[in-house]
Amino acid sequence: MKRIGIVGAGVGAAGAAFALEESTDDVSVTVLEKSGGLCGRAATRRRDDVVYDYGANYLKAGDERVVELVTETLPTEGLVDIDEPVWTFDRGGAIEPGRDADDHKWTYRRGLTQLAKRLFARTDAMIHRETRVERLVRDEDAGTWTLEDAAGNPWGPYDVVLLNPPAPQTAALLESSVWESDRRESLLEAIAEVSYRRVWTGVFRYPFELDVPYYALVNTDKDHEIGWVSREECKPDHVPDGDSLLIVQANHEWSVDHYDRDPERNLAELAALTAGLLEDDRLTEPEWTDHQGWRYAIPEGGVSSDSLERAESEGLYCVGDWTAGEGRIHAALRNGLEVGERIAERRWD
Repeated sequence: MKRIGIVGAGVGAAGAAFALEESTDDVSVTVLEKSGGLCGRAATRRRDDVVYDYGANYLKAGDERVVELVTETLPTEGLVDIDEPVWTFDRGGAIEPGRDADDHKWTYRRGLTQLAKRLFARTDAMIHRETRVERLVRDEDAGTWTLEDAAGNPWGPYDVVLLNPPAPQTAALLESSVWESDRRESLLEAIAEVSYRRVWTGVFRYPFELDVPYYALVNTDKDHEIGWVSREECKPDHVPDGDSLLIVQANHEWSVDHYDRDPERNLAELAALTAGLLEDDRLTEPEWTDHQGWRYAIPEGGVSSDSLERAESEGLYCVGDWTAGEGRIHAALRNGLEVGERIAERRWD
């Protein structure tokens, strides 16, 4: 029985665990997740009578294998497709129809976290939440890895370790680790080349409906303070009839400048910007609000495959959207499936 340790429970990790389970019955998988949830930035919260996806907004049909997995292999109960289109706006706030009216935009009635939950449910993986891994220790003689959490507790040993955190957090973990290998240095150098867009997100609940023909607006020139506005009421069972809930994502520059500022001040400013964009002064006075800062929201580009492959030869794998080179759920999931299959095919002699 080969022992697999996974750091992080994002959608890439869930895809890898699923692929391992589908490919072989000769592995045991342990997942250590620092938070209390699953699915990483594809995150869902519940408050009062609403459900809202406050990170990634939906799953695109950007990969045939992922589409088949979600629509045929996994349970489809509660899977919904957002009918309304995504429109665009420019730096001046001019709104125009978009071009994706017929594109699939999937989520679940209970939120996007269902994706990881359904993948992990098809496995025997042991998931330990609120367990922050801070160091890896390589035993060269045994060819194994041990993980150490924030309390100093050891986990393992493992024959293979998968790292699912964003690139900068993966780099910090490797820098604190005991692994005397030139593969470590080349991997760190490659990871350092991955940059991220930061996103500060505001959530706004209103006791009225918005009379607009679109699900969301996206800024095409990336020169408006707002990068994205979407309506959770377009997702079945997310918002009661007659109400609205807006997810407002600030652009990278605004998010960097405001990231550590008072959240209430940020929320008031985003509400005013949204009211101006949608030309509706009512939006300055939400019934309640929520917020989330995503320091590592969207990777810009990928990482050298050579450095990843060299690390894999020692049983250390990286998984996620930054290794896929595309900040999309389907890309992270496809990457996880492929990594899981590579581990299952690994020679253990």
